[in-house]
Amino acid sequence: MNIITITGFIAAALTTGSFLPQAIKTIQTKDTSGISLFMYSLFALGTLLWLLFGLFSGNMPVLVANTVTLIFACIILVYKIKYK
Repeated sequence: MNIITITGFIAAALTTGSFLPQAIKTIQTKDTSGISLFMYSLFALGTLLWLLFGLFSGNMPVLVANTVTLIFACIILVYKIKYK
């Protein structure tokens, strides 16, 4: 593994990790009042596109980070719709 890939995995861990506390809090409290459905929908779509980019370009850090982030973003979207 080269330094570029290692840097990518570190960046992926930091950005995905920064997203997790909000996702965990939302899952625990089911409170989505401060979350915009439109913004989170765009965020999830953008994350899906980054995931596809990572997949088709063979970029593992991008693929892994966006897979994890998309899972949590989709959970939050479901909570937003279910617990209005």
